[in-house]
Amino acid sequence: MAFARWPHLLLALLSCLVVSGIPRSPSWPLVKRSLPEGVVNGIEIYSTKISSKVTSRFAHNVVTTRAVNRADTAKEVSFDVELPKTAFITNFTLTIDGVTYPGNIKEKEVAKKQYEKAVSQGKTAGLVKASGRKLEKFTVSVNVAAGSKVTFELTYEELLKRHKGKYEMYLKIKPKQLVRHFEIHADIFEPQGISMLDAKASFITNDLLASALTKSFSGKKGHVSFKPSLDQQRSCPNCTDSLLDGDLTISYDVNRESPANLQIVNGYFVHFFAPKDLPVVPKNVVFVIDVSGSMLGRKLSQTKDALLRILEDMKPEDYLNFILFSTDVTTWKDKLIQATPENIQEAKEFVKSIRALMLTNIHDGMMTGINMLKKAQEENLVPQRSTSVLIMLTDGDANVGVSNPEEIQEKVRKAIGGKFPLYNLGFGYSMNYNFLENMALENNGFARRIYEDSDADLQLQGFYEEIANPLLTDVEMEYPTNAIMDLTKNTYQHFYDGSEIVVAGQLVDKDLSHFKADVKGHGAVNDLTFTEEVDMKEMEKALKEQDYIFGDYIERLWAYLTIEQLLDKRKNAHGEEKENLTAQALDLSLKYHFVTPLTSMVVTKPEDNEDQTSIADKPGEGACCPDSTFSPFASTVSYHRPQTPYYYVDGDPHFIIQVPEKDDALCFNIDEDPGTVLRLIQDPVTGLTVNGQIIGDKTGSPHSNTTKTYFGKLGIANAHMDSRIEVTPEKITLWNGAVRSTFSWLDTVTISQDGLSVTINRKKNMVISFGDGVTFVVVLHQVWKKHPFHQDYLGFYVVNSRQMSAQTHGLLGQFFHPIDFKVSDIHLGSDPTKPQATMTVKNQQLKVTRGSQKDYRKDVSVGTKVACWFVHNNGQGLIDGVHSDYIVPDLF
Repeated sequence: MAFARWPHLLLALLSCLVVSGIPRSPSWPLVKRSLPEGVVNGIEIYSTKISSKVTSRFAHNVVTTRAVNRADTAKEVSFDVELPKTAFITNFTLTIDGVTYPGNIKEKEVAKKQYEKAVSQGKTAGLVKASGRKLEKFTVSVNVAAGSKVTFELTYEELLKRHKGKYEMYLKIKPKQLVRHFEIHADIFEPQGISMLDAKASFITNDLLASALTKSFSGKKGHVSFKPSLDQQRSCPNCTDSLLDGDLTISYDVNRESPANLQIVNGYFVHFFAPKDLPVVPKNVVFVIDVSGSMLGRKLSQTKDALLRILEDMKPEDYLNFILFSTDVTTWKDKLIQATPENIQEAKEFVKSIRALMLTNIHDGMMTGINMLKKAQEENLVPQRSTSVLIMLTDGDANVGVSNPEEIQEKVRKAIGGKFPLYNLGFGYSMNYNFLENMALENNGFARRIYEDSDADLQLQGFYEEIANPLLTDVEMEYPTNAIMDLTKNTYQHFYDGSEIVVAGQLVDKDLSHFKADVKGHGAVNDLTFTEEVDMKEMEKALKEQDYIFGDYIERLWAYLTIEQLLDKRKNAHGEEKENLTAQALDLSLKYHFVTPLTSMVVTKPEDNEDQTSIADKPGEGACCPDSTFSPFASTVSYHRPQTPYYYVDGDPHFIIQVPEKDDALCFNIDEDPGTVLRLIQDPVTGLTVNGQIIGDKTGSPHSNTTKTYFGKLGIANAHMDSRIEVTPEKITLWNGAVRSTFSWLDTVTISQDGLSVTINRKKNMVISFGDGVTFVVVLHQVWKKHPFHQDYLGFYVVNSRQMSAQTHGLLGQFFHPIDFKVSDIHLGSDPTKPQATMTVKNQQLKVTRGSQKDYRKDVSVGTKVACWFVHNNGQGLIDGVHSDYIVPDLF
């Protein structure tokens, strides 16, 4: 198979194998033959293996899948892997018929230039998705010649964080077909010793799990193995499809005889700290809750349910209060109140009475909560040995009072002054999550997204449980002066029960005979110091067992943790400081071969000088939504031309229909008067309709006597959801029933409700998704405001129509179904750059012209040329009926 056939790749993040066929021409003979079980569409995935090795919480994972094309023709094979969002890819290789194409880590800007070059040449770029709460998806596809074998191998690493008393490793399993050799092996080595080990699968019964899975641990070593036979993989006794679809979760904890554990290998050290059996420090909690109109309904109900459960978990020595913000701010009490049984009951009644009101005044709500906590501390209204916590929850962006995110962030930072941590909870996807995350990080806390699912109340309660039991405050890890360098973060405002502090660094002198470390913190009763001293020779001898897993794990753990913390600091840095943090993180990413937001994996053909792929940008939690595409520089890899059709209308208006079966495209124009409304899509099954209204150039334009027209208004409606969206070059209006919301093209915002997500990208485009099976993109074209003739207009693109029904119709919708055509008698016309031909389609012969149109999804100013066969006379003969059949009276 010639590598040159693969247009271009891009690399990024991953779980198992998907197969899609290249359609066979009707004229090709079909030969029946016996194929091995597990062959789907000619492709047999005969081996999938996941090998995980964990040493001192640092996991090294290798996913290997092997497939063979048993069909008579080339087939497309896709390798899909979902991996933890906290993981960094370290390697990817593709081997075809014994020839290996390796991956190399490069700076993001280098990949970006390669990507732009590829796009300008019309080559393919794959995309990475955030596929769930804890996972992100890596996909790579390749055409495999008949009889050829292909091996995909991905390596990624992550530091497992202790959460509620255990470490958890998630392995996504989704082969989508029966696999002859399917196995998972996880080897765990913990110098502290393993105290518990468990493994659970979400997709099979306990009886079947018990027969396919083995787990054991003794002393410092643990092992988990999952090897389902072909019969055990079946969804039913005689079925040929797989039931393997879900998470295999491995959880464990280590012995805690000593609160701290210090490990040193080859001049690098890691220090783990997690004491037990300490009394809980009383806490003073202020909940700052968004009760704006957008919280109305299920979100507010789930928030109230969670708060009621949290109140039941409050300890009598704790203090609390509630701040509610919408347009105005309301407080439950004018000061912090002790959590006595009587006060808790009164608080429950208050929570039950909460109602959603109007707009979102985040600033005033935050400042009220901050001032209340500071006053309680300064006036000794709370116990001296207690700790304060501010928790804010919102589902949207500030739109009243101080609404600029940077200004709010600055005011909050100055007001808190480092006195207590801030935890921000973002409910859904309608808010600027990056703003919430940056503000929390800047104030010694963290942000957490609450997903709009049936368990949102449990997510909220689960978050509170993480911080419900502070054991120490003002924790500092201390090491001998002048003995260490390149230390990771070593001071923490709070240490919570069930978590763990990890600090890593380098020794200045690798030949030290002894090394001592102290951990100091304020407890509920007194100040505490934990000391640990190690004999270097004894430790080196003890850690020789680490070869059981993999090599310089402590050095890689240090690099991983350092990069992670540099990237966090970078989020709130500016100017020279940001440049320095970026340079440090980039240098370590390249040195240790990590795919991070600053680097990309580039896959090259060994004998070629020119790279065959590009990409960058590991997606973060601030991204829009699950299963959303990150663009334009997402970590990804793609070796093939796109097999998914796309349809769009842009420009004059030019309708473009991509036909993947023909590796070609069709196009036509519609010539109608300004004011005419055309039906683009109508699906009676899903309830979706899309209509567009035509505009022309301004009066007096030299083109006023021609049919130079565009779409100036779009109407998108879903009858089943009772929702409508009207888009013009000036604004976007959304109706949810009778409730109307209006947004400007100057906004960058995501609006979501059950089954619908709308993302506006400032002055560029908007993405509209109905579930995960229908996605539209509207592109904004702007001209000079004082242009004498031209006006702003819109382009409309269908990028996902998977869930549209077979009854879908309209000028675009009718082409969601397969269409066959044949082009013959290609010859030169009056314009030598535009050959003419005869097209046979729908039992008719049409005269067509070769031309090109522009695709503006990626670059609204320049666009990408798309070659197509142009059908004249308003698409007559190609479209069903005539174009006037698609004229409707209004947008909705």
